[in-house]
Amino acid sequence: MHKPLWSIDTIKFDDIDRMRVQNDEILFLVICSASLIESGSDLYTSTLVDFFGESEAAQWLSQYWEPEELQHGRALRRYVETVWQDFDWDTAFTQFMREYSAFCSLDELEPTPALELVARCVVETGTAALYRALHDYTDEPILKQITGFIRSDEVRHYKYFHRFFAEYNRHAAYGRWPVLRVLGRRLAELRNEDADCALRHVFQIRYPDESIDSAHFAQLSKAARGLVMQNISHEMMVKMFLQPLQLPGYMRNWVQKPCAQMMRRFMAN
Repeated sequence: MHKPLWSIDTIKFDDIDRMRVQNDEILFLVICSASLIESGSDLYTSTLVDFFGESEAAQWLSQYWEPEELQHGRALRRYVETVWQDFDWDTAFTQFMREYSAFCSLDELEPTPALELVARCVVETGTAALYRALHDYTDEPILKQITGFIRSDEVRHYKYFHRFFAEYNRHAAYGRWPVLRVLGRRLAELRNEDADCALRHVFQIRYPDESIDSAHFAQLSKAARGLVMQNISHEMMVKMFLQPLQLPGYMRNWVQKPCAQMMRRFMAN
């Protein structure tokens, strides 16, 4: 396995240049939403560990993936609470978890471990792309450091999920079509209910007198998505997305560019 590559204890939160970020409301919404999702990862981990049973994948999930995901949540929460000190993060998280817990059941997983690992690859592709986009967007040094750390973790997590998939699939022997169906379905969910759910609860605490049915929420939600989409690397996403299909090198090289163009159009809608 591996040792953690960074620690929240080494991040100098007191050195945050608050003036660079505190008036960026859209960045706040994206970072705070991410902090809620990451901080709830222990609930999702328990579901995955039950699903994978007595396996190396389950051991890695509980011993490595969960602590690292929770550290992401702690770092992002600390950043939010340092910069936007009037935001009630605890209440937002409590309300978020009441709704989010419904998304963490065994019923939400793919029917077999091999296919669920394909789904995990898509999720890690999305999170790696998100944190790379945030890293490229911000010029605040501490946030750039945090998002760089998290991005590297998510890419490494992807590699583990991909390796576990390859091991499971040696026995399951899924062809490309079943894998592609999972990839396509999960790609459609990258604009997912998790992020929408988190954003709703951040908005409700941030603007307690406004409704999520308001034009203001729709405007902020669109802007938050735009911040990510304008800074995302579609080429990186396509390379990660295609890996579980185990395409021959010549075919992978042939489809990457048109797939990146399709990904760009898809994510923009």
